[in-house]
Amino acid sequence: MQEGIAVGSRRPAEMRLHTGATVPFDTICSPGAYVCNWSGHLLRIPERTVVPGEAPRMNIIGPEPLTVTKISDNPGVSLAEARTLAASMGVSTGF
Repeated sequence: MQEGIAVGSRRPAEMRLHTGATVPFDTICSPGAYVCNWSGHLLRIPERTVVPGEAPRMNIIGPEPLTVTKISDNPGVSLAEARTLAASMGVSTGF
């Protein structure tokens, strides 16, 4: 089951997204490996890039919301394992 949060909302810093959660890119609040739902690209979000109470340090702007699905708490997950995890969650990959 996937959970989502509204664009513009923020989770408290101590809360972490569960694997399998699909959220707008600009609401990522915890490190991990994410798959871009618009392209299938793998995003690695390390601990040092997540600032409590702030959107990710990278901003992607486009005509529609960009969502990502968290597949692992480990941003360094191997590509083979990332593909397997994504497939088990029904998430298409392009990496």
